[in-house]
Amino acid sequence: MKKIGILGSGVVGQTLADGFLKHGYEVMIGTRDQGKLKDWQDEAGSNGHLGSFADTADFGELIVLAVKGHAASDVLKLAGGGIKGKTIMDATNPIDEKAGPVNGVLQFFTDINRSLMEDLQEAYPDSNFVKCFSSVGAHLMVNPQIGGQQPSMFIAGNSEDAKKEISKILDQFGWETEDMGTVEAARAIEPLCILWCIPGFNENRWSHAFKLLK
Repeated sequence: MKKIGILGSGVVGQTLADGFLKHGYEVMIGTRDQGKLKDWQDEAGSNGHLGSFADTADFGELIVLAVKGHAASDVLKLAGGGIKGKTIMDATNPIDEKAGPVNGVLQFFTDINRSLMEDLQEAYPDSNFVKCFSSVGAHLMVNPQIGGQQPSMFIAGNSEDAKKEISKILDQFGWETEDMGTVEAARAIEPLCILWCIPGFNENRWSHAFKLLK
């Protein structure tokens, strides 16, 4: 049974944690406040654990980064050396929380020629970041049912082995993996969050995902 360490205790972190538990993994959620997740741990059973970010990084054979974009760097620092050499599923987006959406269009604190994941990969060269789950809402991340079709999940990263590992998880979670290449491709994947959110903000439609036709 592979051990999954999830850095982040918000909706995305808990949703993915539940998904991994559903598919037979052992999971630890890293958080600054373990008390607020008591109900989650009670429901998770013996395969669900709580810990600090450092505890979680040490525990996980695979790491999930599921925090707000502006907190990603600080959380990885708190995770410490436990992330070294490991695959990191990066579900973050560089959303500028100081500026709200304009006509439904979110604003980023990065620009089109640089992604948040590139910054993180550069800061932690001994870890293998794979962009994943950044282009859909949390409620659709695990085995989504959308019009009877299998949606596409776009991924990117420098390590072929890490991407193969993530692709196997995506198969379990009901997604068709679309590998867009190396870390630079995150410049195109992260803004899909903006596109995905527009129907939600403008029309309160949140039950959709992307599909690459070929």
